[in-house]
Amino acid sequence: MDIQVKYNVGGSVNRYKVWLIAKGYAQTHSVDYEETFAPVAKMTTIWTVIALAVTKGWHLHQIDFKNAFLQGELE
Repeated sequence: MDIQVKYNVGGSVNRYKVWLIAKGYAQTHSVDYEETFAPVAKMTTIWTVIALAVTKGWHLHQIDFKNAFLQGELE
């Protein structure tokens, strides 16, 4: 977890910014510490999966994980 504190002009704490880093142990300080990665599927891959689902009679479901981790409790 990475924590950053934002201060007001007077020096009091304005807010805390926190990032939960999955597999943070895999990062090396000063090498890839500042890098982030967001996996994104290509449209041709999505179209291929949809075409396969239609021809094979599979059921497709869509899930939006944008806010999935906001409600969980962290230990």
